[in-house]
Amino acid sequence: MTQTLNAEEIEALIEAMAGRLRALITERRLDEAAMIGIHTGGVWVASRLHRRLALAEPLGALDISFYRDDFTRIGMNPQVRPSQLPFNVDDRHIILVDDVLHTGRTIRAALNEIFDYGRPASILLAVLVERSGRELPIEAQVVGRHMELRRREHAKLSGPEPLSLTVIHKDP
Repeated sequence: MTQTLNAEEIEALIEAMAGRLRALITERRLDEAAMIGIHTGGVWVASRLHRRLALAEPLGALDISFYRDDFTRIGMNPQVRPSQLPFNVDDRHIILVDDVLHTGRTIRAALNEIFDYGRPASILLAVLVERSGRELPIEAQVVGRHMELRRREHAKLSGPEPLSLTVIHKDP
């Protein structure tokens, strides 16, 4: 079984996410918020959100490969990229963006890396897709779409141009 969200559907989700983020930024008075995307899909989503929100600070990008808790089990990602945070995170309101929130382990790794750069005032999590299967108590404040996927189903974002999301059933 395979489902797909095409580029138009994804752009509509991102536009709705941008609206919710604008409202939260205003409501919480998150002046001078900075945005960070998690490589790779999170950066693709973040770049679109960043443009729509017209944030003053440049977009940051994290590669959490060295912060994963399964690093020794899965080995080195062959496409490790350096993280780029072109702003100081100390006392800054951060919008952290990822493509798919599943177990919460990627977000935990990203939080660990961000705190290695400094101590932010707050972190708001935005994800394109939130799916079932959480292992850690991590919750996104802004979600494009909720998906109930079975254990062997995985959502994969492809891009960056155009973006598409495919739900794939993996055999045992």
